[in-house]
Amino acid sequence: MSWIYLLFAIITEVCGTTCMKLSYGLTKALPTGGMVVCYLLSIGLLALALKAIDVSVAYAIWSGLGTALITVVGVILFRESMPIQKVVGIFFVITGIVLLNLAQRTG
Repeated sequence: MSWIYLLFAIITEVCGTTCMKLSYGLTKALPTGGMVVCYLLSIGLLALALKAIDVSVAYAIWSGLGTALITVVGVILFRESMPIQKVVGIFFVITGIVLLNLAQRTG
């Protein structure tokens, strides 16, 4: 169940960051409220996930996959550029997450 909590913590964090962008510097009420709700949910779900997942692994996955996913959202929703540096960076983030998970299983 902890991994499901972590998955939803990542999704709500990405939604919160998307709302932050849509809030136009916290000047639009609805996206600002959505941001606050999503971030609170995300932190709460992350806390639940930490009951059974090492903090080093859970936080790395939460922040790493959140970063990778928000990059994709930025490209698709906000038409941000996707130069090779972003692609390589996302590759390294995902590689790091895989290595952390392998270390947890063998350690």
